[in-house]
Amino acid sequence: MPLDRAGLAAFLRHRRQALQPEDVGLPRGQRRRTEGLRREEVAALCHMSTDYYSRIERERGPQPSEQMIAAIAQGLHLSLDERDHLFRLAGHRPPERGSSGEHISPGMLRIFDRLGDTPAEIVTEIGESLKQTPLAVALLGDLVSLRGPARSLPYRWFTDERARDRYDPSDHDRLSRVFVSNARAVAARLGPGSAVASLAEQLRASSAEFRALWDEQQVSLPMSETKRFVHPEVGTLELHCQTLVDPDHSHILLVYTAVPGSESHEKLQLLSVIGAQSMT
Repeated sequence: MPLDRAGLAAFLRHRRQALQPEDVGLPRGQRRRTEGLRREEVAALCHMSTDYYSRIERERGPQPSEQMIAAIAQGLHLSLDERDHLFRLAGHRPPERGSSGEHISPGMLRIFDRLGDTPAEIVTEIGESLKQTPLAVALLGDLVSLRGPARSLPYRWFTDERARDRYDPSDHDRLSRVFVSNARAVAARLGPGSAVASLAEQLRASSAEFRALWDEQQVSLPMSETKRFVHPEVGTLELHCQTLVDPDHSHILLVYTAVPGSESHEKLQLLSVIGAQSMT
């Protein structure tokens, strides 16, 4: 599939100019003359240098890799059809669609971008964190940067004891059962060749606890809306978890809130200060 430099550059310019700062969670600022987003703003959203992104728009430089095109598609809040079009212009075959896809829908991103002062994350069906707000990172740690099977919370839960440190010990047994029962339900729905089926096979081989719970044949045990997290600096926080499911992408937006005036609410406010200090 050939690289269409002119078509790629024109498409990127059009999509960049069609987006406004508030569409992607950025402040508009004063004396803004640029139509749409600036190149440096898009580059920051895509986690790449401004020079690299600018060269693509100017029809220069080497062919962008699939990883770079995927990052640009996500940063520009493209739909799946637009993402696939971008891949073809860049000379690549579009990624397969399905429950294992990591491209987040523009609608869910618009909601997520407005939750900057709230702990929130977007996860896959097998518990992989795709995006976290800064306060979610302060609460749970940086989960987006994990790679391999360890990206999945159920995998970490049964293979790394440290994964349980952020959760109240009284909830560990229930959470273990929930993770296993949900994995069984998703694996049955997606089939033997799915990522979750592969994950279950790995855990059955490596974790006696997972294997014993798997053999109990429980399916889709309900997850409690109340989460008790244990943070190393502020202690235990009791938070309510609200979920928004995107059925087309099989992604879940998790938003954690505390009852106003409660001790957990005060701890969450303290955590926002600690998180901001850590980032600076």
